[in-house]
Amino acid sequence: MTDGGLNLNDFGDLIERPSSRFRRQAEERRKRIGLPPTALGRLDELGAWFAAVQGKGVASPIERPRAVLFAGDHGVASQGVSARPAGGATALVRATLDGTSPAAVLARATDVPLRVVDVSLDCPPDELPAEVSRHRVRRGSGRLDVEDTLTPEETEQAFRAGMAVADEEADSGADLLVLGDVSVGGTTAAGVLVAVMCGTDASVVTGRGGERIDDLAWMRKCAAIRDGLRRARPVLGEQLRLLGAVAGADLTAMTGFLLQCSVRRTPVVLDGVVSAACALVAQRIAFRSPDWWLAGQVTGEPGQAKALDRMSLKPLLDQGVTAGEGVGALLAVPLIRSAAALAAELPGRPEPAADADTEDATEAETTESPTAVADAT
Repeated sequence: MTDGGLNLNDFGDLIERPSSRFRRQAEERRKRIGLPPTALGRLDELGAWFAAVQGKGVASPIERPRAVLFAGDHGVASQGVSARPAGGATALVRATLDGTSPAAVLARATDVPLRVVDVSLDCPPDELPAEVSRHRVRRGSGRLDVEDTLTPEETEQAFRAGMAVADEEADSGADLLVLGDVSVGGTTAAGVLVAVMCGTDASVVTGRGGERIDDLAWMRKCAAIRDGLRRARPVLGEQLRLLGAVAGADLTAMTGFLLQCSVRRTPVVLDGVVSAACALVAQRIAFRSPDWWLAGQVTGEPGQAKALDRMSLKPLLDQGVTAGEGVGALLAVPLIRSAAALAAELPGRPEPAADADTEDATEAETTESPTAVADAT
């Protein structure tokens, strides 16, 4: 899987699984805490997962979570597939930057710094702060039902932009990343990706989006996904070409972001169907990558359910939230922080002393050290 200078096969080599040895140590420690085995429910599972992700026998509390929203407009929105007007993602971004969107409010309430990355908004780049638009690839993405959404050069640029954002966040010390999107037409692109990856029909994955479109809009959306599928199936085995054909710049960047986060051993919380669709493509590129992700919440979108089932990811929450824009994933952050804090701070009884032979065997175990920072390209 090589396109230009970008070799996707590198991700399969660079991405390791979280440490099974430290996970076992965390599970054994949990047994010595004294609470009944099922008393903390999924919090126990999360705590052991964080120990494995962090490479520690005892998990550390989450101290530096960050939320990243990739923003873009999709040409297919001009076909009436969304309740919002084509090109309307810019208004959503402005509300987020002004602190008045649901995601901005929740980010403040949960003490999670929020970052917006404009990859392909349909507005002049100088209308937004330079920091927001510095990774922009193009203005809007092409109509996935009749044309490629990106050129090959733009596809690679968008993918690398997502990787660069992941590196920036990891270098800043983030220990948990929330991934969301701000888009109009994004769930249509996501529907195509899920359908082609899962080998199913358009009607099975077509949902009503965050704004709950009416029946006529749903039929238009289903038709657009069907047409996009015809274009996506011939390039299913070439993930970069697939992304360029139907995903648009924002979803392509999110896929690169997810893979590079896994390279950097940084856990990610997925939001809705858009981030789940990108995760499904990333899984096809590197099968170990989903071990670094959590699913934040159920959205009711059929495409999300199929994607998460394919990756064996079980959502943490089900509150009926369909807003998108990272809202559901942000809602899950307090639960995730609670699980990590419990794993870190609940006192355990001393471990029985091991004999010398056992200690020698433990010392001889190969440690699963964090992957060195690597340039996958």
